[in-house]
Amino acid sequence: MARREHEERPLPAHPYRDTAIVYGIMAGILVLVAGITGGSLVRAFGAGAAFWVLATAWSWWRFRGRIRERDAAKAEAASSLVPSPEPEPPGVGATDGHGSGAANGSVNGARGGQGTGRGSDGGGVES
Repeated sequence: MARREHEERPLPAHPYRDTAIVYGIMAGILVLVAGITGGSLVRAFGAGAAFWVLATAWSWWRFRGRIRERDAAKAEAASSLVPSPEPEPPGVGATDGHGSGAANGSVNGARGGQGTGRGSDGGGVES
């Protein structure tokens, strides 16, 4: 028997909710069949509840993995379309709050760092 290729099926709009509903209906059918055939309803309810919890948890785990794979593929595709930024020369665009000039000290100090720049506006925040 040949194993068929894995087909990528689209995710439903509400995979978690839909899964819980479908397995809840199946668990209800199990209890209904037990009641019709004269079986123990207590045991059938316990088996139905266990089935629902295990099946729903398994499906949710699998959906979570598929969603992560889909998001990773989308992020990879998006990153391949966006050119990577060119690195800035040393000393330009410092954002650590320890600027050394009028612009760096005042801007970085305003960002919450301890700007030590001494520029025309008096530098950054001193603590």
